[in-house]
Amino acid sequence: MTTLVEYADASAEVRAVYDDIRTTRKTDFINNFWKALANHPATLRRTWESLKQIMAPGALDPLTKELIYLAVSATNQCSYCIASHSASARAKGMTEEMFGELLAVVGMANQTNALAAGRQVPIDPQFLAQE
Repeated sequence: MTTLVEYADASAEVRAVYDDIRTTRKTDFINNFWKALANHPATLRRTWESLKQIMAPGALDPLTKELIYLAVSATNQCSYCIASHSASARAKGMTEEMFGELLAVVGMANQTNALAAGRQVPIDPQFLAQE
């Protein structure tokens, strides 16, 4: 198990990232994912900056982004990310019914992806991007 870097023990570089997380998320809470990444400050900063940019408001609303993150986390079987992004999605409005449907879609997509890949199904010309 990795060491978790607490704020009191963090370098100035790590504290700056922690402070930005707190400000951006309007919280005093720094979760264990960031504390683990703080063992390598460059990875911590790079990951936080990328996540902050990608999860910022855009063409997709915040709940949709969390649902996508949750779906990928379920497929990758990352229990930490499932817990974290389930909590975040619920805070953004995900209901239990939505969660159930999301997992049904994830399960179906994994099943049909495996069938299509295993059978090496050729792609229909109608599905290819048209210039």
